[in-house]
Amino acid sequence: MRILTLVAVAVAGAGGYLVAQARTPAAVPDEDAGHGDHAAGGTVVLDAQQAASLPAAGSTAAQRLAASPRHGEWVAIKVGASDSVMTWVVYPEISGKAPVVIAIHENTGINAWTRSVADQLAAEGFIGIAPDMTTMGKTSGLMEDTPTDIGRQLIARATPEFVNAALDAVAKYGMALPAAQPKYGVIGFCWGGARSFLHATHAPGLAASVVYYGSPPDAGQIAAIRAPVLGLYGGADARINATIPATDSTMKALGKSYEYHIFEGAGHGFLRAQDGSEANAKAAQQAWPKTVSFLKAKLGA
Repeated sequence: MRILTLVAVAVAGAGGYLVAQARTPAAVPDEDAGHGDHAAGGTVVLDAQQAASLPAAGSTAAQRLAASPRHGEWVAIKVGASDSVMTWVVYPEISGKAPVVIAIHENTGINAWTRSVADQLAAEGFIGIAPDMTTMGKTSGLMEDTPTDIGRQLIARATPEFVNAALDAVAKYGMALPAAQPKYGVIGFCWGGARSFLHATHAPGLAASVVYYGSPPDAGQIAAIRAPVLGLYGGADARINATIPATDSTMKALGKSYEYHIFEGAGHGFLRAQDGSEANAKAAQQAWPKTVSFLKAKLGA
């Protein structure tokens, strides 16, 4: 990964974006509070070819980012008149324009793992964008990982209304990039998975929503969904899985597109904790290709 060294911060007049210039050197209830690291114990080592085709595990994300050949950069994107979100943007190495996929972090704020997901999305041919929904609660370290305990405190400030407004702004920024197609999807994990599903009730221009082990919107909100939704769940995640039958029935009754898969034995957070158990590793190996196929089909990548 081309490491960013901050040399200046300036407001881009036309777009109203606060951009981190870089050089390449040689309050709502938190439904996912206390989900921990999601690991089921033990360590599973994937071979190099398998590992390269998946997002990194949480334990190897920083290493994968450092070794990535793709260009990533921090950008601060304005949300409304006074707010903004620090956002990690990664570009695919392709000759044509790419659709945008926004990766929404877990309930601990942005970290190397979320940024590595954006990098893996770029490896698949998308412009991968990972916004930090805890930005407005920070007083320093805007381009650093949010410490887990601090992230859990700050996430309560990221109301559903703010998150949807931030996603709107990030999507607008992403699709306006010279290298972008005017199409976007969202993918989220745990808390972010719920926000990915919720965004589908809000954004008529959304082309695809991917929900990794996130809770669904209220039944009354589902009627507004236009985008197809893909849900990916761990079999050992009874709390979230208990919501699936009613969600499936409601989506079908309303003529909405909802495809879901439950991976036997995998826990909540299995993609980040893929090295925590054999079941998590198997779930990651099955879920990510489904994710990529779904996004490519819906976004035309």
